[in-house]
Amino acid sequence: MKIHRSIETGLGTPSAEPRPLQAAVRPPTPHRRVLLVDLNRFTSFPTLAVGILAASLRAGGFSVKVICPLALDVPSAARERQETLWDHVHRRVRLSDYHAVRMLRDAVRWPREWFAQRPRDVVLREMEKAFAEGVDAILLSAYLEHFHTVEGIGRLAARHGVPVLLGGPMFNLSGVADEWRNLPGLSAVVGGEVERHLPELVESICSGKPLERFVGITFPDGRKTPAAPPLRRLDDCLFPDFDDFPWDRYPNRIVPVLTGRGCQWDKCTFCSDVISASGRTFRTRSLENVLVELQVQAERYNTTDFMFLDLKLNSNPEMFRGISRELRKYVRGAQWIGTVHVDQRKDNGVSRRDLFAAAAGGMRRISFGLESGSQRLLDEMRKGCTVETNAEFVRNAHEAGLSVRCTMFKGYPGETAADMEATADFLEANAPYIERIRFNDFTVPLDTPIYQTLMEKAGGATSLNLTSLDPRRAKALYDTREVDRAYRRAKARALATVFEINRKPLRETARQFDGLM
Repeated sequence: MKIHRSIETGLGTPSAEPRPLQAAVRPPTPHRRVLLVDLNRFTSFPTLAVGILAASLRAGGFSVKVICPLALDVPSAARERQETLWDHVHRRVRLSDYHAVRMLRDAVRWPREWFAQRPRDVVLREMEKAFAEGVDAILLSAYLEHFHTVEGIGRLAARHGVPVLLGGPMFNLSGVADEWRNLPGLSAVVGGEVERHLPELVESICSGKPLERFVGITFPDGRKTPAAPPLRRLDDCLFPDFDDFPWDRYPNRIVPVLTGRGCQWDKCTFCSDVISASGRTFRTRSLENVLVELQVQAERYNTTDFMFLDLKLNSNPEMFRGISRELRKYVRGAQWIGTVHVDQRKDNGVSRRDLFAAAAGGMRRISFGLESGSQRLLDEMRKGCTVETNAEFVRNAHEAGLSVRCTMFKGYPGETAADMEATADFLEANAPYIERIRFNDFTVPLDTPIYQTLMEKAGGATSLNLTSLDPRRAKALYDTREVDRAYRRAKARALATVFEINRKPLRETARQFDGLM
């Protein structure tokens, strides 16, 4: 497959010649041995962050080994699937507002979470093998549910005298980093996008040099270096390296990719993604750089299926259109999925025409944050969308041939029975056009606008009261007031429709992407 050298990007001027070989270069004599441990439990496709780290380290001359749980027969946690009646019953219990049910649910929550997040013995045994072969440093890219696993790995590394560097999307939040910095074996917690200077950072750890010259570092003793700025010039970053992942064990060979970082809208009151290390401010790559990466990855991993992990793939409408228009010129038969935001910009990139073009260009599934069917709540959330445009979007996407998925939650502060009635009405009216809904309890992430608002109103008139903070998982815990019968009836209607939607099979063209978003 020949690599295209120049196309009109739709982002201004013809793009410069791409550098597709940047991630493929391998130094001839690796001088340090680094162990990357993939902690992602949703293991039906490679973990993008680990692929980025592996590419950076190998380009810097390091020998890299990746431990992936799926390769060790650790079962993956399914995100979503075609539902049964049991799933409906489980959701009803999980989202119940009855005081007795909430008490029982809270009592078993911590044991269930510990069991699900416990360190896996098979992973620790594999690490022992790696120590026997020789390891100079361990890198962990962790989500906040991995605390106990990181703790177990840290203790094991400390016994072997191997330094551990911990990073992840939320460790730029000072309170979160402080909660994790005391784990055994950690040399530092990193809260930033480190791939550009990662080899230098790891070399400093291996050789015992001080790390104070690096930004975004929290040390075990509580010292901190200045916050890391958002990474710019994304076209200069290496293409992720997924060579170490167990491709033979994935149901489908799907490559994850980012066209940019952050979110153009950046205003939703509840969103934790836009305060994470990679979510601060919107930055985009050039279209050609993205397309060349997809072409290179398709050749490397013998696939034509891609998953865009952007917070909002239409942050730059021309990027969304460019992928629709050009991707199949680079990868014949390419199929892809992504998440968008149905905002009120005059040109938001997801018009009816854009959606039909995306489907013609290989898009098979599209996801968006619906959150609520109440316009009053959407305005409170600063979602920047309307109930009418959301309804128009799902109809257009369905008619274009796309499988439509959305996320929702109940319990946003101030939600009333009338708001839940509006949500139930919306779902019933649009059920034929939606194929999956993820419906959850509202979460209060630390440092988000809604968290600040609730802290200011602590003890005042609000539908929920903050009871404690959980910086380990970057959220606040709360109690809700007892809701009235009208709210419960409306919620029962909404959940019944959610079940009717989720029990349907996906469109045939989208089934290889089932459960991925």
